[in-house]
Amino acid sequence: MLDVTVIEDAEAAAVSLDPIRARLLAELAAGPASAAMLATKVGLPRQKVNYHLKALERHGLVELAGERRKGNVTERLMRATAASYVISPLALAAVQPDPDRFRDQLSARWLLAVGARLVRDVGALITGATKARKRLATYALDGEVTFASAADRAAFIEELTQGVGALIRKYHDGNAEGGRDHRIVVAVHPTLKPEAIAKPEAIAKPEGTVTPEVTVEAGAAATPEAALAVDSTPPGQD
Repeated sequence: MLDVTVIEDAEAAAVSLDPIRARLLAELAAGPASAAMLATKVGLPRQKVNYHLKALERHGLVELAGERRKGNVTERLMRATAASYVISPLALAAVQPDPDRFRDQLSARWLLAVGARLVRDVGALITGATKARKRLATYALDGEVTFASAADRAAFIEELTQGVGALIRKYHDGNAEGGRDHRIVVAVHPTLKPEAIAKPEAIAKPEGTVTPEVTVEAGAAATPEAALAVDSTPPGQD
């Protein structure tokens, strides 16, 4: 079972968002189970559970873990293909965010578009690397910082921008034969309170705390966004 996987297909995304199927996915992420076992847990007839499991299996969200005999019946034990799932913007390809449509480093919505592109691109890279049976080399840095004042935050962003920009200029070689472009994203945003994470409808606005996230494209100027994530796949790897 994978720790996390990306759903790129629109139909698979719709299947995963169905409340009953999402509950079945959660149960199967905890361990293999048969339709009969799941029926008891979710309070549905075994036939209905089987129907939902077939839909999940058809889209690669669950898979056969084994079979066992129970009386005169052979039960199929199913398991989730991943412990958790992320839906890629490719599932809504026609309306997916496009960070190139506008650039505003101080816009939270532009940051969201950049983050969506990160999910889309890394998800596609994972899919390609899995099919090619190759390792995907990436790097990510996640941290938190508490600023004493807005002035300190502004100074941090300025220094971060200059530092990352200097590294890009130092290592970027647009003429390198066989070189591979990499994207670097740097993001800075307030952290959410635990209760806001548990309840997405609640919008927390804590002040003075920042979680850095990063994506930077080789050769491009660094932008002040916050966690550092770098797609660093060497040339020749997918």
